Order: sequence, then structure tokens, then C-alpha cells
Amino acid sequence: MRTGRAGGRTAPAVLRRLARLVLPVACAGCGLEDVPWCDTCDGTLAGPLVRSERGAARLDLADGRVLLPVGALTAYAGPVRAAVGAWKDGGRADLDRVLADHLADATTALAPDLLARTGGPVVVVPAPSTASARRRRGREPVAALAAGAAAGLRDGGVPARVEALLRRAGGPDLAGLGARARQEALAGRVRTRRGVAGGDPVLLVDDVLTTGATLAACVRALDGVPVLGAVVLAATPPPRPPATPPPGRPGDDGVGLARAAHGSVQVHPPRRVRGAPGPG
Repeated sequence: MRTGRAGGRTAPAVLRRLARLVLPVACAGCGLEDVPWCDTCDGTLAGPLVRSERGAARLDLADGRVLLPVGALTAYAGPVRAAVGAWKDGGRADLDRVLADHLADATTALAPDLLARTGGPVVVVPAPSTASARRRRGREPVAALAAGAAAGLRDGGVPARVEALLRRAGGPDLAGLGARARQEALAGRVRTRRGVAGGDPVLLVDDVLTTGATLAACVRALDGVPVLGAVVLAATPPPRPPATPPPGRPGDDGVGLARAAHGSVQVHPPRRVRGAPGPG
């Protein structure tokens, strides 16, 4: 709605121009000037979700099984990597809505499969960050993703709610650490909040899948709570193309999230999940 004119332009447009003179705006992914998030970078997050857990050392159990299925929207590389860094640690909270909406579209497409498997409500649980990280950032970015995922499930007919069931008790920053170091850094530090008991099945949400150590720690902490799987914005590309899986072994393409018992996930042969059109 137009609220007024100044020099032939609407007043809000003039204010935006003035603001850009003081605080220049650039795409968080590629640096294109005068837009916070360009159409080209937006297209990298259009989905659909792709199974990515076999590229994560702490999730691939190496005997034909996986700890839990994980669906990722895209690879953690190029403009997506730059955007996630700016969003989490560069103060770009303006990307909350953009990223959450893309994850919402993907989980809407996933909803029929989850509803068929669970027949009821799903609890969306964000992977926890440390208290120091929350203070440094002034917020908890993954919480925005969890809200988007829950909204997408509800749009697809799944009763879904966000609950911060987990907390992380300190520990070092995981950036730059390998699989074993990440596992050791998280050992015993991801815990359920007081009063949490087994109940509705859980869908975990995180920003980036690297080694899978964080998600594995979440599954261990939720012992007794059925975990369906996880969804993430991006997954770190494997160092080399994965070997072709033998017949009957679940592949990496598509997402099939199954009902779990006591925190372990049985993986069914995955299906390609087609995402809804990405937001503008």
C-alpha cells in the first residue's frame, strides 16, 4: 500500500534509498548490490530435499544402515556457504524469513509421507546452540528454521509444533573440527531439558550437516523419544563421489523419513520428494 509520495517516488522507497547510502545493502550470498538476497541465490534453495546422511561420518553406520535420514535443500558451498555465515554470525537476521520459508516449502512436500507414517502430531526440535553463541548472536538462528519447518508441516496437514527439548552445555566452537573432534567436543553436552519424556515423534532441524556429530548427539540425548529424521538447509559435499550403493541399500537421493523406536531410525527405501514452488 502506498503511504505517500516524495519527488515522484513513494516515501518508503525514498527512505530505503537513504538507508542504503548509510548502510549499503548487498546479497548475502553473492554480494550483488542493492538487494539483500538475489533471485539467483534464492534459486539454490528451491529444493527438493535430497538424502544426505551418507556423506556424514557420524550418521553412516557403514553396515548398510544409517543412524537417521537427513534431507538437505542444497550443498553447503559457494553463495549458500557465504549466506549461512552471514546469517548466523554476520548479523543478517533479515534472512530468517527467506531461509525459513524455503524449509517450509520442503517440509510441506514431506508432510504426506510423515502423516502416513506417524498418523498424528510431530514435534519439531531445533538443534541447540551454546548459551555463549546465543549471547554473541543475540538470537538462536536455528529456531527460525524450526518454526518454518513446523509451519510447512502444518500446511501439509501434519499437526506440528516447535519445542526446544534440547540444550547444549558449553563446549568449543565446532567450526573447523573433524568428525572425531566434533564428537568428543559434544560428548555429554547435548541434553534434554528437565521434564522431557517420551511422546510424539520428533523431527530434528539444523542449519548445516557436516559430520553429523550434532544430530547424533541429539538422537542420543532423546533416548526414548522416537526420532523420525532431520532436515537441514545445506549439507557439506563429500570429498569424493560416494560409491554406488549395493542393491537394496538406501541411496542418497530423495527423502524417506520413517517411524523410529527408542531414538533409533529404521530407514525405508527413499523416494524423491518434490518440493512446493519456492517463495519469491
